Amino acid sequence: MSQPKWLVREADVPGYHPANHTGTLNRRLISPQTVGSRHVEVLLGTIEKGSGALPHSHPGIEQVCYLLEGTARAEVDGEAADMQAGDCCYFPPDVPHVFTVTSDTPARLLVIYTPPYEEHPDRVRR
Repeated sequence: MSQPKWLVREADVPGYHPANHTGTLNRRLISPQTVGSRHVEVLLGTIEKGSGALPHSHPGIEQVCYLLEGTARAEVDGEAADMQAGDCCYFPPDVPHVFTVTSDTPARLLVIYTPPYEEHPDRVRR
């Protein structure tokens, strides 16, 4: 039986190192390229201790991060909070944010963008 085109396996998706991030490997699970989505994008990120997203914002794009493993510190528009596995945070469009892993082990997280970010340079402000 063949795999349906709407099912994506982590092992089948190549990893990449996103711009403006340190120690980060992302896999774009749900995207226009993988399943033909038009309004949402889902990434699986693995981030090393002390690494993560440097200050930036996404014009017109909402972002959600759900922490699967590890701990992290999220900052939105200058307000910071510590996160643990099971916590979820929201980065509003156009608002500067930072995400840094604080656990000794790498953090794993789901990142959801709507509309898709797709690493387009015109969809980020640094």
